[in-house]
Amino acid sequence: MNNNWKRTFAIIWSGQFFSILTSSLVNFAIIIWLSLETGSAEMLAWAAIAGLLPQSIIGPFTGALIDRWNRKRIMMLADSFIALCTLILAILFWIDIAQVWHIFGLLALRSIGSAFHMPAMQASVPLLALTNQLTRIAGVNQIIASVSQIAGPALGAMLITIWKIEYVLLFDVAGALIAVTSLFFVHIPNPEKEEGVERDIVREMKEGAMIILRNKGLSWVFIYDISVAFFIIPISVLFPLMTFDYFNGTEFQAGIIEAIWSVGALIGGAVMGAKVYKINRVALINWMYLVCGLTFLLTGLLSPDGFVWFAVLTAIGGVSGAVYNAAFTGLLQTRIEPGVLGRVFSMFFTFSLIPAMLGLVGIGFLADGLGLTTSFILSGSIIIVIGIAAFLTPPAMRLDRQKY
Repeated sequence: MNNNWKRTFAIIWSGQFFSILTSSLVNFAIIIWLSLETGSAEMLAWAAIAGLLPQSIIGPFTGALIDRWNRKRIMMLADSFIALCTLILAILFWIDIAQVWHIFGLLALRSIGSAFHMPAMQASVPLLALTNQLTRIAGVNQIIASVSQIAGPALGAMLITIWKIEYVLLFDVAGALIAVTSLFFVHIPNPEKEEGVERDIVREMKEGAMIILRNKGLSWVFIYDISVAFFIIPISVLFPLMTFDYFNGTEFQAGIIEAIWSVGALIGGAVMGAKVYKINRVALINWMYLVCGLTFLLTGLLSPDGFVWFAVLTAIGGVSGAVYNAAFTGLLQTRIEPGVLGRVFSMFFTFSLIPAMLGLVGIGFLADGLGLTTSFILSGSIIIVIGIAAFLTPPAMRLDRQKY
């Protein structure tokens, strides 16, 4: 394999950047529209659940199908499906019959498209690049996501004040079409399939789970990840409330906190994408648990006039999240056979979304019952304990030193 893989990724990344940026733009514009139309935080929570639930339900099925079908075609069809759904919603707004439930429907349908697109993309990476470049590539992917998360909300907020939402929705359609077009210019190989083997989707789903369960080290890495996500997701939702209610901040300051996490993630992604590091990625993941937990713990201990330190700790948390994502993604792509990677990524996305939805459902209880600062302190402390336990788990620590 030579430098052709760099050209291939440059083309793919160009298309994906526009797709992710416009999706971030439109998602934020939809949030603003729902806020203005309903004035309900509960409605926003249900909108978030609508965007997560389909992926968690069909995730295991999509993984088996991704490993069976043409991965390039899956990505192109998924992006086209998302563009079509968004275009239909724009038309509903044009003819002035769009309602809130149409928004929920769009988010759910987009979620179905994402359930196919993201695992297919991640499962294709090891077939395109050198093994020692996978963590670096994951870092570049984090840069693209971070830039989009910084610029998307800003552009969405600006455009929704200038144009009607139906025109803003068209940006998502354009971004998806650019991503689809870019894929026409690259070749994405598919993993070799065993000849004469009967294909059964239920059996393949079980195989995806067994790949994780049979590997003790990988099982522990997944358990710790899901455990940490259970505490991180609710806390991340509390950031705006922390700004308003505890630090007595403004809407502008809340926006700064949202942006600064992405800035930290951009820095972390840039560090991971700069070069190939010879490091135990499981240890790096565990260190990021400790760093993230410490930022939450220290945030809960700040005084009400410590907003600047809150911003600093948030940026550090963003760095830790990006480094973790790059290390975790590279680890899976290195240790899992490409032919089954779609199933493994789908299983991971599915189990990661379950804590997210639990956090969204229970966010009111967490904030009202325990208090904001207590929630940060408790969650941060538990994440630190999980990070320490992960260091003391030999099968997990040996995972990045053994051949799959």
